[in-house]
Amino acid sequence: MSREYDKLVRDEIPHIIRESGESPRTHVAEGEELDRRLAEKVVEEAREFEASHRIEELADIVAVIDAVLVREEVDWETLRELVSEKAAERGGFEDGVVLERVE
Repeated sequence: MSREYDKLVRDEIPHIIRESGESPRTHVAEGEELDRRLAEKVVEEAREFEASHRIEELADIVAVIDAVLVREEVDWETLRELVSEKAAERGGFEDGVVLERVE
């Protein structure tokens, strides 16, 4: 029974599928396709966190962000600096402020 996915998966998933006796059909995304699929993966993992509130889903989000940083040749320190700059300029999210409307 064939199942369709058409999504970016962790590198070892095809091996795990083969070990279970099934045959995965895959290709390696590169360039713009990889960029698009990484962006889609961030959204997918964020939705999974939204639904479950499980820390494991945050780990998946971090793994995808790590892959994006590698592609962009940006290190975590640079990303943390950007986070700090935005927090200094506009604040963080710790206070739980919800903007209802602007009149």
